[in-house]
Amino acid sequence: MAINLYDQANELERAMRQSEEFIQLKNMYDEVNNDESASKMFENFRNIQMTLQQKQMSGEEISQEEIEQAQKTAQLVQQHEKIAKLMEAEQRMSMVINDLNKVIMKPLEELYGSMQQ
Repeated sequence: MAINLYDQANELERAMRQSEEFIQLKNMYDEVNNDESASKMFENFRNIQMTLQQKQMSGEEISQEEIEQAQKTAQLVQQHEKIAKLMEAEQRMSMVINDLNKVIMKPLEELYGSMQQ
Protein backbone atom coordinates (compact mmCIF):
# COMPACT_ATOMS: atom_id res chain seq x y z
CA MET A 1 0.00 0.00 0.00
CA ALA A 2 1.51 3.31 -1.08
CA ILE A 3 1.49 6.19 1.33
CA ASN A 4 0.66 9.65 0.05
CA LEU A 5 3.50 11.79 1.39
CA TYR A 6 1.54 14.98 0.81
CA ASP A 7 -1.29 13.76 3.03
CA GLN A 8 1.27 12.94 5.72
CA ALA A 9 2.87 16.38 5.31
CA ASN A 10 -0.52 18.06 5.70
CA GLU A 11 -1.12 16.03 8.84
CA LEU A 12 2.26 17.12 10.16
CA GLU A 13 1.35 20.74 9.42
CA ARG A 14 -1.86 20.41 11.45
CA ALA A 15 0.06 18.80 14.32
CA MET A 16 2.64 21.55 14.20
CA ARG A 17 -0.05 24.23 14.51
CA GLN A 18 -1.33 22.46 17.64
CA SER A 19 2.11 22.00 19.19
CA GLU A 20 3.05 23.81 22.38
CA GLU A 21 6.06 25.36 20.63
CA PHE A 22 3.97 26.89 17.85
CA ILE A 23 1.23 28.09 20.20
CA GLN A 24 3.84 29.82 22.38
CA LEU A 25 5.49 31.35 19.31
CA LYS A 26 2.15 32.67 18.06
CA ASN A 27 1.29 34.09 21.48
CA MET A 28 4.66 35.87 21.72
CA TYR A 29 4.32 37.15 18.15
CA ASP A 30 0.85 38.53 18.95
CA GLU A 31 2.19 40.20 22.11
CA VAL A 32 4.94 41.95 20.17
CA ASN A 33 2.54 43.04 17.43
CA ASN A 34 0.05 44.40 19.97
CA ASP A 35 2.77 46.59 21.53
CA GLU A 36 3.45 49.50 19.18
CA SER A 37 7.01 50.21 20.32
CA ALA A 38 7.96 46.52 20.38
CA SER A 39 6.39 45.99 16.97
CA LYS A 40 8.31 48.88 15.39
CA MET A 41 11.57 47.79 17.00
CA PHE A 42 11.12 44.18 15.87
CA GLU A 43 10.16 45.22 12.33
CA ASN A 44 13.26 47.44 12.11
CA PHE A 45 15.43 44.55 13.32
CA ARG A 46 13.96 42.15 10.76
CA ASN A 47 14.37 44.68 7.96
CA ILE A 48 18.05 45.10 8.82
CA GLN A 49 18.50 41.32 8.91
CA MET A 50 16.80 40.84 5.56
CA THR A 51 18.79 43.63 3.92
CA LEU A 52 22.08 42.16 5.11
CA GLN A 53 21.02 38.66 4.01
CA GLN A 54 20.08 39.90 0.55
CA LYS A 55 23.41 41.71 0.22
CA GLN A 56 25.29 38.61 1.33
CA MET A 57 23.37 36.34 -1.05
CA SER A 58 23.99 38.67 -4.00
CA GLY A 59 27.70 38.86 -3.20
CA GLU A 60 27.63 42.52 -2.15
CA GLU A 61 30.03 43.61 0.52
CA ILE A 62 28.56 44.56 3.87
CA SER A 63 30.13 47.70 5.32
CA GLN A 64 31.49 47.94 8.84
CA GLU A 65 28.86 50.61 9.53
CA GLU A 66 26.06 48.20 8.54
CA ILE A 67 27.52 45.49 10.76
CA GLU A 68 27.73 47.89 13.71
CA GLN A 69 24.16 49.09 13.13
CA ALA A 70 22.93 45.49 13.04
CA GLN A 71 24.78 44.65 16.26
CA LYS A 72 23.39 47.70 18.08
CA THR A 73 19.88 46.92 16.91
CA ALA A 74 20.25 43.28 17.98
CA GLN A 75 21.37 44.38 21.44
CA LEU A 76 18.38 46.73 21.78
CA VAL A 77 15.96 44.06 20.62
CA GLN A 78 17.35 41.48 23.05
CA GLN A 79 16.84 43.90 25.93
CA HIS A 80 13.13 44.29 25.16
CA GLU A 81 11.38 41.64 27.25
CA LYS A 82 8.58 40.81 24.80
CA ILE A 83 10.90 40.62 21.81
CA ALA A 84 13.42 38.51 23.75
CA LYS A 85 10.63 36.06 24.62
CA LEU A 86 9.56 35.98 20.96
CA MET A 87 13.12 35.25 19.86
CA GLU A 88 13.38 32.43 22.42
CA ALA A 89 10.12 30.96 21.11
CA GLU A 90 11.44 31.26 17.53
CA GLN A 91 14.58 29.41 18.57
CA ARG A 92 12.58 26.57 20.16
CA MET A 93 10.41 26.29 17.03
CA SER A 94 13.52 26.25 14.87
CA MET A 95 14.95 23.38 16.94
CA VAL A 96 11.72 21.40 16.43
CA ILE A 97 11.88 22.02 12.67
CA ASN A 98 15.54 20.93 12.58
CA ASP A 99 14.68 17.75 14.49
CA LEU A 100 11.80 17.01 12.12
CA ASN A 101 14.06 17.60 9.14
CA LYS A 102 16.52 15.03 10.51
CA VAL A 103 13.72 12.49 10.83
CA ILE A 104 12.47 13.22 7.30
CA MET A 105 15.95 12.95 5.79
CA LYS A 106 16.89 9.76 7.65
CA PRO A 107 15.88 7.32 4.86
CA LEU A 108 18.02 9.21 2.33
CA GLU A 109 20.96 9.41 4.71
CA GLU A 110 20.71 5.67 5.34
CA LEU A 111 20.45 4.95 1.62
CA TYR A 112 23.34 7.11 0.53
CA GLY A 113 25.35 6.46 3.66
CA SER A 114 25.32 2.72 2.94
CA MET A 115 26.60 3.35 -0.58
CA GLN A 116 29.76 4.98 0.79
CA GLN A 117 30.76 1.92 2.78
